[in-house]
Amino acid sequence: MVQRVVLAEPRGFCAGVEMAIKALIWMVRIFEPPVYCYHEIVHNEWVVRVFEKAGVVFVNEIEEVPPGLPVMLSAHGSAPQVALDATERAAIVIDSVCPLVTKVHHEVRRMSKEGYDILYIGHREHDEAVGTMAVSPDTITLVTPEEGLADFRPDNPRRVALLAQTTLGMHEWGAVHDQASEQFPHLWTARRSDLCYATTNRQSVVQKMAEYCDLILVVGSENSSNTQALVRVANEMGAEAHRINRADDISEDWLEGVATVGVTAGASAPEHLVQQVVDELSPRQGVDLAHVTDEDEYFPLPRQLRVFISVLGQTVEAGLTVPSSDWRHWRMNDRAWTATEALSRVTV
Repeated sequence: MVQRVVLAEPRGFCAGVEMAIKALIWMVRIFEPPVYCYHEIVHNEWVVRVFEKAGVVFVNEIEEVPPGLPVMLSAHGSAPQVALDATERAAIVIDSVCPLVTKVHHEVRRMSKEGYDILYIGHREHDEAVGTMAVSPDTITLVTPEEGLADFRPDNPRRVALLAQTTLGMHEWGAVHDQASEQFPHLWTARRSDLCYATTNRQSVVQKMAEYCDLILVVGSENSSNTQALVRVANEMGAEAHRINRADDISEDWLEGVATVGVTAGASAPEHLVQQVVDELSPRQGVDLAHVTDEDEYFPLPRQLRVFISVLGQTVEAGLTVPSSDWRHWRMNDRAWTATEALSRVTV
């Protein structure tokens, strides 16, 4: 019998996920279905399923989008050619890329123009890594955390830059960074790590929980890189940890002899799934919090969408698409309007 549950703070949706989900909500409320989205909007199966029921079609190739229909590009960032092809094909294109991923894309362009060979730490075939690598394929080399620098040989050892996928584990970034710094003393890195604030915050609280929890459960989908990183961080700290999609995935064998269970969630996992896990565990002594920091980051809707909404404002308020009350509430209160609330509008 579980005696106590420790809930991580922060956990779940980050600012980039909040922005992307709300942006796609706008799309499905403004346009008649189907609305197309290049790649999963975020890496969470529950969120994707909700949008599919609302009329969103997720595609892996822009050519799958019928000409003249609206399309959204996912939060993970898209290759420049994908964005160009979408613009030529679709009636309207909204890019919901996380601003922190955009920052890395800018770094790739700048360092490439300055003649640097770029090392990019990432996971093969992850959407974010694929999009970033495509920004400057001739000057960038993928370095996986597992393989390290391998046989990387730059044209000029004094002009090597190190960038990273934003959802890596801190230890994965650190190990490759140390290796590269030793091999290339003039290594350039961003002033601040490319790892996003949500990634590092969630990993920090897991490190804290791993010191006293008998088991850590991480809510999130299998294809979520930052979710998988939380499991690896807990394991490296010596704690048993498992990724689960939902409460039904909890194995009774995991709970044998376990008194304290830590619960957290990846940056794309909805809060209600976390609460269902806590309810399933039903701790006899209640729930405590493991708090490391408060998050107040906010990313506004994509500029293309804000402009489009502004142009459509009078039409929308006239009742031809969404109700006036919804229009005014969403437009004026975007910072306070959460993705959780937005999703509830779709699922009711």
